[in-house]
Amino acid sequence: MSLRSRFALAFAAVGAAVAVAVGALSYRAASDRVLAEIDRSLRSTTTAVAHAAEEQQEQAVADAVTHGTGPDLYPGPDLPGPGDEEERRPVLQAVARDGTPTLLGGPLDELPVSRTARALAASGPAGRSDTTETDVGGHTYRLLTTALGGDRGALQVAVQVDQTHYVLGGMKRQIAAASLAVMLVAAGTGRLLAGRITRRLARLAEVAEEVSTDGRVGGDAPELTGGRDEVGRLSASFSRMLGRIAAAREAQERLVHDAAHELRTPLTSLLANATVLHRVTELSPDSRDRLLDDVQDETRELGHLVDELVELALAGGREEAEEPVALAKVARRAARRVYRRTGRLVHIDADDCVVRGRPQGLERAVGNLLENAAKFDADGDEPIEVRVRRGAITVRDRGPGIAAADIDRVFDRFYRADGTRGLPGSGLGLAIVHDVAEAHGGTVSAGTRPGGGATVGFTVSRSRLLPGPGPGPRTPTTATD
Repeated sequence: MSLRSRFALAFAAVGAAVAVAVGALSYRAASDRVLAEIDRSLRSTTTAVAHAAEEQQEQAVADAVTHGTGPDLYPGPDLPGPGDEEERRPVLQAVARDGTPTLLGGPLDELPVSRTARALAASGPAGRSDTTETDVGGHTYRLLTTALGGDRGALQVAVQVDQTHYVLGGMKRQIAAASLAVMLVAAGTGRLLAGRITRRLARLAEVAEEVSTDGRVGGDAPELTGGRDEVGRLSASFSRMLGRIAAAREAQERLVHDAAHELRTPLTSLLANATVLHRVTELSPDSRDRLLDDVQDETRELGHLVDELVELALAGGREEAEEPVALAKVARRAARRVYRRTGRLVHIDADDCVVRGRPQGLERAVGNLLENAAKFDADGDEPIEVRVRRGAITVRDRGPGIAAADIDRVFDRFYRADGTRGLPGSGLGLAIVHDVAEAHGGTVSAGTRPGGGATVGFTVSRSRLLPGPGPGPRTPTTATD
């Protein structure tokens, strides 16, 4: 059963329950009030007859029978039904101590005397009464039996209540019809409201089924209706999730395409050298050495490229917990590693800023900047400079610098400027820096250094800056171990 149908049934059940409860209470109140009015009339008649003087009793009875038509139980226009005004005249009957009935007046020949009525007439204390309904001659009478006490027996007063029951029955049918109408209206309203509530949920379910069926989100992420309620927030979160899935898949496909393109060159070279190896006995010793050196260099370059691809693939999706990171310490660790690999000194000028981030990713990004500077300034003897200020890290070298045409593309994957194609590398180091900066809400930058060389760096979003000791005095250091 759909959620919309469940809502409709729930609304219908609640509406029916409320309508039935209100109708039952209303019917009970009306019925009790009408019957209480009839009982009051019967007691009034009984009191009038019982207190009449013995010499006046016949006249009192005659007046009660003639004029005691009881209360007006049917205000307003008369409703068609059994009984008439004549038949609603009260019936009076005396019951002796031995249970013998004597009709005192009314439209009937005799009222039935029950066991309870005989007991009241025989030994009931004065004023004790019993009210019941009985069928006489195809009509229903409400009968009040009251004990007179002593040897006087009991007095019975009855009035026909066929029309009262007819009116109450009509009321019951009207309440049932109203309850049914309320239930139907509640069901329709519930279905309408459920349709409005569940429309976005149904759309979410359709999109989730599409994604789970074909395993992909084609094109842009589907637009889902938002809102400020729980369903709206769920739709917005689902839209963002689909957008990230689509972006991740696009990035994955682009990475695979670029990797295939870059891997093709060293693989082609290795295949050519492998073909030449079939004739290795025909080559001179110098040719064999050059061939083996080429194979070794191509294999090393291929391994380096694979390492960079793995690092790039994991840079955005690695599950590394975020924690407070002191960027000065990150820069010093990266500088010591570069010094061990290349022997280049690194001069660090850093403040005491602390950010919320991923320490390994940040250290990897700073290391890539330093290794890139050491590679392009391999012949220099001046230290590489690192500057850290309020979440911004900048690395400066004294190499050939970056051409103006290449500044906007140095962070692209596999991009290598024309003047650097002879140098080792895959063109992925700065792309990893870009991904790390983006993961921390920052940006990357590249430019020329005054006096020659390049300035390359990245920033961390200022929202990730944590309260700390502040900039304070800066102590430049040089990493050597």
